Amino acid sequence: MTDIVSAKDVTLYDLEKKFDLRLNEDRQFFPEWQADLPETNPEDRKFLDLAKSAYMNLIRYPSMPENAVKLTVLSPLLLMANLLLPPFRIRTEASVSVTNPDESVTIEGRIDILVLEQNLWVLVIESKRAELSVKVGLAQILSYMLADPASGKPCFGLITNGGSHLFLKLVPGDSPTYGMSKVFDLLNPGNDLYQVLTVLKNIRQLNHE
Repeated sequence: MTDIVSAKDVTLYDLEKKFDLRLNEDRQFFPEWQADLPETNPEDRKFLDLAKSAYMNLIRYPSMPENAVKLTVLSPLLLMANLLLPPFRIRTEASVSVTNPDESVTIEGRIDILVLEQNLWVLVIESKRAELSVKVGLAQILSYMLADPASGKPCFGLITNGGSHLFLKLVPGDSPTYGMSKVFDLLNPGNDLYQVLTVLKNIRQLNHE
């Protein structure tokens, strides 16, 4: 009998035991967030400074919901990275499920935002309320990435609560392996959205060569 589990209730321990998921901390495993990144231009930086200012204004008030995160920070980033223009498209609240090899458990959930090129997954995005750490969505987004139907092709993910952004890369296989970027945070000096945008542009380019 197969157990049905909600992705929101999954832990990293569950994924490690049921799917043989493994973390690779070698910097060479996930170079896409740190090597050969395109430069941001002055116009991009000006707009991203406005986005940061809007975020800093919103966190002055209690409980910034997920929709505000998407509106204030995430939507401008996707637009500036050209991930909302052809040949890319997005799906929201996309239902997915993944079953482990021995069919003992099936994880079901809904992806907040899925960026596709034709039917190929480009980027899985999980957004959280501003007061929640990006760590809260880690197991959840990895379970979604395990459901990517493109066999053998790396899948990329992004968790954000508006202020913090964490990129992930998952390589499928008998023992699927994932890596993580550093956490880009808007409370750091300067504006980490510059780096977030360049990573998004790099992922876009990798999926459209």
